[in-house]
Amino acid sequence: MSRWCLNELVEIKESSKNVMPVFYEVNPSHVRNLSGEFGTAFEEACQGKPEDVKQRWREALVYVANIAVESSQNWDSEADMVEKIAISISKELNSAPSGGDSDNLVGINAHTREMDSLLCLGSNEVKMVGIWGPAGIGKTTVARALFNQLSKNFQHSIFVENVKGSYRRPVLDRDGFKLRLQEQFRSEVIDHKHMKIQDLGVVKERLQDLKVLVVLDDVDKLEQLDALVKHSQCFGPGTHGIKLIYEMGFPSRSEALEIFCQSAFGKSSAPDGYGELATEITDLAGYLPLALKVLGSSLRGMNKDEQKAALPRLKTSLSEDIKNVLRVGYDGLHEKDKSIFLHIACLFRGENVEYVKLLLANSGLEVNFGLQVLTSRSLVYMLRCNRTIMMHSLLQHLGREVVCAHNLLTSLENGTGAVLGIYLDLSKINEWFLNERSFAGMHNLMFLKFYKSSLCKDRTELHLHRGLDYLPRKLTLLHWDAYPTTSLPQSFRPEFLVVLNSRESKLEKLWEGEQPLRSLTHMDLSMSENLKEIPDLSKAVNLEELCLSHCSSLVMLPPSVKNLNKLVVLEMEYCSKLESIPTNINLESLSILNLDKCSRLTTFPDVPETVMSWPNLAALDMSGCKNLKTFPCLPDTIEWLNFSRTEIQEVPSRVVENLCRLSKLLMNSCMKLRSISSCISRLENIETLDFLGCKNVVNFPVEIFESSPFCHNLVMEMGDIRTPGLPRPFYFRDSYIDTIPDCITRHCKLPFLNSSRPVSSNIESDFIWFDQLRKGEEWHGDDDMSDESANEADYGIPSTQEN
Repeated sequence: MSRWCLNELVEIKESSKNVMPVFYEVNPSHVRNLSGEFGTAFEEACQGKPEDVKQRWREALVYVANIAVESSQNWDSEADMVEKIAISISKELNSAPSGGDSDNLVGINAHTREMDSLLCLGSNEVKMVGIWGPAGIGKTTVARALFNQLSKNFQHSIFVENVKGSYRRPVLDRDGFKLRLQEQFRSEVIDHKHMKIQDLGVVKERLQDLKVLVVLDDVDKLEQLDALVKHSQCFGPGTHGIKLIYEMGFPSRSEALEIFCQSAFGKSSAPDGYGELATEITDLAGYLPLALKVLGSSLRGMNKDEQKAALPRLKTSLSEDIKNVLRVGYDGLHEKDKSIFLHIACLFRGENVEYVKLLLANSGLEVNFGLQVLTSRSLVYMLRCNRTIMMHSLLQHLGREVVCAHNLLTSLENGTGAVLGIYLDLSKINEWFLNERSFAGMHNLMFLKFYKSSLCKDRTELHLHRGLDYLPRKLTLLHWDAYPTTSLPQSFRPEFLVVLNSRESKLEKLWEGEQPLRSLTHMDLSMSENLKEIPDLSKAVNLEELCLSHCSSLVMLPPSVKNLNKLVVLEMEYCSKLESIPTNINLESLSILNLDKCSRLTTFPDVPETVMSWPNLAALDMSGCKNLKTFPCLPDTIEWLNFSRTEIQEVPSRVVENLCRLSKLLMNSCMKLRSISSCISRLENIETLDFLGCKNVVNFPVEIFESSPFCHNLVMEMGDIRTPGLPRPFYFRDSYIDTIPDCITRHCKLPFLNSSRPVSSNIESDFIWFDQLRKGEEWHGDDDMSDESANEADYGIPSTQEN
């Protein structure tokens, strides 16, 4: 062994040059471990040399052994080995500097930084990281940029393109094709691309001491991953399986605009006069990088007028390049999942997920599993705030094009048995025409929705001169805002109807007699001012929500409501003519009952046994019910009560002490209220008490201020209260408030007190807020907070999900 060669090796190592060592008739492990004949020769060369020189030689030998590229021991033919070495050197000399092209990619550095943190390059374990996101978002671009940046840190690297496409090539023997794909992968991994490496042991031997980077692009099935890297122990210690996921997010608005401008104008921003147009097209692309690049390239070289002329087509049709990429995800779906995808694209985008499951429950589409598939493939996503199903606008466009291509939806005038759903936004049209038999040919129509997406002053003019004679029997959803006639067609049998929504309708009644309503779960007839009667609901045994708010002509509920033991929500606010609710009714599932402003209500199930039998009642609103004179007995499930503007005279101990879950009690403007039980102070879950405007309450329970769990919103009139135990200066009529009682200042969570007198104390606004008059003003009684609309804005009944 030559000492000169060892010194040269040290120089090569320290110069950080690219090195491609070839081990001829020597085992790289003997070089690394200084063993065998090579180790003996090394010891001879080291004789008489200082220890620091020998250490540098050892480090240089380990260095080259760890980047071992070729060894003659792995080749049967030296000629093949030489050809392989020549090809590798040629590729290295001709390769572009790492990362050059990715430097201009918008937002790429943020992606690669996130990926770096997941890869943990300092670890010795095998790391498998998946990049997840919708088609066209730039997964391959990020993977390629990451590969270019990191390759220099690895002794061997490989980028396998289009795994999905390769795996789907038509073959007679799928298992045979899988084996051939494995052989190809193994050959590329050890850089013998023209040799079949069938023995897994060869791969393991070649790679066991090397640091290897492998990128598999476009993998969409676990079997593809298994076919290639199932035996991950070949790469070193670690566990097989993708446990680390990097979710690709959409670029920001500014980044999306920059991506478009680079493709359309060749620079990062739009030229003067093109800014508004560029922004419109960026929004049209939905910030999807692929669409931004395709649309930008298609408009490149056009002047402003030409680009504007191209806009209508861009809005109504997808370019083939975009369509081909998006269709890959759709085409790979099971037929049932395709159907769910198309239902969402055409009918249910933006709807609550539970609502969609409800409407498709009897479709045989296995909706729960199908939605999981669509979500995992980034074809749909759920908004966490309200569990709404969303879909990218371009995917929705694709879905609707697929439907149109198969003639699944046709014009209303050409009714056909193939029509499954019709959605029409009434707020976007001024005038439309129907005849009495418009739906006669649509025997398979399941989803009919005529809705208003926005409030508009001008009503849509409907021409329906002879009324409506027919609605399809298979209707699952009938949603018709402002339904134009006084009743539904006599021939309609709603046996499959799940949801009936007809807000602001002209309905006076729905139908005559008893109907098969076993499928019905939701009925909303709110703001139907002419509605005089509710039909027999005896067969609606699965009804969960009945909304009749603002039905100002409705006088009573039918006795058949006693059978609605699955009813969860009953909304009847502003039913100003409602006189009675049937007694002895079984509402064991009722959670929310809203009777706000039912001022004529004379009978209510006030028999304790009746109301107490509603074991799930959580919210009750009877504000404005002038005939409510006693605080009713209620189940201990109650969390929210509104008895404002009623004639209740007392909040009694025997009732209140059992309401252990009560969090809000609203009784503002109860002018006859005189007594409030001190038991309120022992209700541990109370958050809000509102006694504003209860002018006849003289003695307010002082215990409320001394309660240790005190953390309420307390709204009340102070002027006339004469409660022993509270300092008189606090309520002294003819003077300012000079002191705050210790029993109040101890509890600094109190956010609001309403005083009807001026306040001179300098109290921090985040401690206690006094609603006060400006000094010198005369007080006239009720201030603005007494206004019922202002009060209900703060303490209104919990709203139900609107479908």
